Amino acid sequence: MVDNSQKLSLRSGGQGVTFRRPTEIHAADVWELIAKCSPLDPNSLYCELLLCTDFADTCVLAEHAGAVVGWMSAYRRPSEPSTLFIWQIAVHPDIRNTGVGKGLIISALNRPSCEGLTHIKATVTLSNRGSKLLFAGVARDLRAPIRQALCFDQDIHFKGQQESEHTIAIGPIVRSISSAGTRAGRLPNADKEAAMTDQRAPDSEEEFAIFNHLESEVRSYARSFPVVFAKARGAQLFARDGTAYLDFLMGCSSLNYGHNPPELKSALADYIASDGLTHGLDLYNQAKESFLREFHQTILEPRQLDYVVQFPGPTGANAVEAALKLARKITGRSNIIAFTNGFHGVSLGALSCTGNRYHRAAAGQLLGGITRLPYDGYFGSAVDTSDYLDRLLSDPSSGVDAPAAVIVETVQGDGGLNVASTEWLRKLADIARKHGALLIVDDIQAGVGRTDAFFSFEAAGLRPDIVTMAKSISGYGLPMALVLIDRKLDKWEPGEHNGTFRGNCHAFVTARAALKHFWRTNSFAASVREKGDFLKNRLDQIAQKYDPGRVSVKGRGMMRGVDLKSGEVARQVISTAFQKGLIVEAAGPHDEVVKCLPPLVIGEDQLGQGLDILEHAVESVIGN
Repeated sequence: MVDNSQKLSLRSGGQGVTFRRPTEIHAADVWELIAKCSPLDPNSLYCELLLCTDFADTCVLAEHAGAVVGWMSAYRRPSEPSTLFIWQIAVHPDIRNTGVGKGLIISALNRPSCEGLTHIKATVTLSNRGSKLLFAGVARDLRAPIRQALCFDQDIHFKGQQESEHTIAIGPIVRSISSAGTRAGRLPNADKEAAMTDQRAPDSEEEFAIFNHLESEVRSYARSFPVVFAKARGAQLFARDGTAYLDFLMGCSSLNYGHNPPELKSALADYIASDGLTHGLDLYNQAKESFLREFHQTILEPRQLDYVVQFPGPTGANAVEAALKLARKITGRSNIIAFTNGFHGVSLGALSCTGNRYHRAAAGQLLGGITRLPYDGYFGSAVDTSDYLDRLLSDPSSGVDAPAAVIVETVQGDGGLNVASTEWLRKLADIARKHGALLIVDDIQAGVGRTDAFFSFEAAGLRPDIVTMAKSISGYGLPMALVLIDRKLDKWEPGEHNGTFRGNCHAFVTARAALKHFWRTNSFAASVREKGDFLKNRLDQIAQKYDPGRVSVKGRGMMRGVDLKSGEVARQVISTAFQKGLIVEAAGPHDEVVKCLPPLVIGEDQLGQGLDILEHAVESVIGN
């Protein structure tokens, strides 16, 4: 008899169904059940898998009203004693989708023979939607990662006679979470599960030991995606075990051209092989010269933008710090106008402009020099917040000091994919000019094609005084940032603002290659617009299944997402999507928006595949 305190549990298990070890198998009942279910095709390829132990003791029968309604055969292999391989599951058609399949699996996991078991594996075909949903549900209820990898190829192994089979792996499985206050071995209830933000299980300590021992607790993305990644190509990340994930995070839009784009990789490899400079401070060098020439001829000149280029430290926050400092130097004023839900970085100057309370609280000091005003649409479409700004700056008794600059994102990324209208942006530019303030556009996340054109402000016809850029400007994920300054406003003295790594020559090489390959003609931008329309249409289709007060679509171009109105719902969707092989992140003041940032070079097939996973994840979570 198994001590109840050592049992795993699920949220459902089939009403009135009992699960037991088949010590007295009614052969006729079992075979009648199997006849009603699709049997596993015998194939010599599986012989190696069947070198196993504990076959009988991990098989389970499900009975209801005295009749056999389900059975599962499973086994363990001497070479992988901590893994339960599921051979076949059969559930009577009349009671499918009631939790019996999950109950069979959990019953086996709670057997004494499965003590110490940490993983589950099975093989499925991609067309077998029922099995995939079953295992996804098991992984979700166990709060365990799920991975998928090709096992038997249709052409290589099956000679085209049957569909390819993939391995589904679930684990590590949590059997003891002392911090949740639960009994050892029992999973917490649904509400406590939802409150857990770190999906690591005790059994995963070995895999993540060096990170847990030496890396600061400040790490964040790793907690949502607990695997060790080893390779990346195009739109995919590959875990150490070879499992592929579609990447709709893309370094938070630092990899607009995908992972390891071949045109950029070859340019960098050639440069390194020729012993080109790696680090050059702000010395004149060929890599910088080639980038500046390409940037001027391909980007600035066709748009009639007379900017000079400053290379600050290599991050977006460095660029924002430089822009604010220059605006204050030029105008002699200290106040900066920033907006609700804006995100401009977490160094102290940039953090002052950032609205997020969680990030601001980490400063440990007052963050001054900023007047925070409502972004476009903050009070709904009926209120034009630009009129409010104009009134405040025009009233000498408003209490708002004359600003040095107005800093704005045309599309707020981390703030929740809020999109400023063209009319509002134009009025904002006029108001800044009217009151002697500079207009700074933070194009760090929304630029470099993410919102259709190279600059996000092109559609509004703006000519900002200062533009900050980073993230995808290097094209390869290499650290690089720019401050674009109207030539008349370049008032810096030599060395007045500097940084040791303002001369990342490798980033110059890949940035130049990206401009040359993707931006010399209009074809790339046109393709991005088409994909942006495709992304919008698919997200609209997902949202239309639900009440608009529960799910809506936000964003612009290839920077869109679904607003689920709840951070908890969004977290569950992101977790479910990851288990199915898709990496996405959350945005918004409550992390309620699931933000899609696929690479701009992604093919429609992969884009559709990722959105299929997202759609299923939304259905799974909201349906539950």
